[in-house]
Amino acid sequence: MTTTPTVTDNTTAEHPHGVWEEPGPARRLQLLRSAKSVAIIGMSDKPSRASYFVATYLASDSSYQLYFVNPRLVGKTVFGQPGYGSLADLPEAPDVVVAFRKPADLPDLAKEAAEVGAKTLWVQLGIHSDEAMQVATDLGLNAVQNRCIKIEHGRFHGNLHLGGFDTGVISAKRQIVDR
Repeated sequence: MTTTPTVTDNTTAEHPHGVWEEPGPARRLQLLRSAKSVAIIGMSDKPSRASYFVATYLASDSSYQLYFVNPRLVGKTVFGQPGYGSLADLPEAPDVVVAFRKPADLPDLAKEAAEVGAKTLWVQLGIHSDEAMQVATDLGLNAVQNRCIKIEHGRFHGNLHLGGFDTGVISAKRQIVDR
């Protein structure tokens, strides 16, 4: 049995691009596949930080052009890439802006992302701001929250095993089970 998705028009004068809704897996995959560049906001050069871990994965397992944004990284390099103080300092508009920032900072970050011409605001796992998601949507951005871009990329590209996650891939190869 197949189902046809229901399309609802949820636009209003207040929300010309509609009320924000969490994108489903197919839409998240589409966002990741169409992206060529990713800016990581709140990037750290400390290997113990989540942003560094995500950047390590994206640098080695994706073809994205990565930009690292944190005023503390200006004049430094991470993975051979320069650090930038803001999105406005980047040499191009990133397709995806990944946020490692506190929820209170996200509405302004959504505005900044729209101003530079970004297409998607992606807020990392464990960070919620419905206000920022609606601001991003109202400004014409795609918006994702509470999703790790590393996990989502790995999920769709068969790499979750690199992070210790079960990919759920079924194989004809016999597994060896320790007893």
